[in-house]
Amino acid sequence: QVRLVESGGGSVQPGGSLRLSCAASGGILNNTAVGWVRQAPGKEREALSCIVAGVVDTYYSESVKGRFTMWRDNAKNTAYLDVSNLSTEDTAVYTCATAAGCLRRGILYETLDWGQGTQVTVSS
Repeated sequence: QVRLVESGGGSVQPGGSLRLSCAASGGILNNTAVGWVRQAPGKEREALSCIVAGVVDTYYSESVKGRFTMWRDNAKNTAYLDVSNLSTEDTAVYTCATAAGCLRRGILYETLDWGQGTQVTVSS
């Protein structure tokens, strides 16, 4: 079982940016698909991005494409999500997860392990 720990969340003003990290231990992140989801209060969980195992192919939801960038640093066994041009609609808990694969629009296929999440709050 892979342990995932997110960090990098915080409070930012609209238009701001953050870098979210998902550090893995107990397994090699490059050997599995990894993705990010978020959940805002009173809303359903939303898939954001997913990067395929062993390669750099990454899929994004339409709501974040062009604003969010996901990448993986294999040397650090960490996945990242750079979030930019944030709006109040992006306020949510952001969580990373490993999965068997990725589907289009950033959806994780057969999730395996989950982190605890990191809060992102966008307000003026």
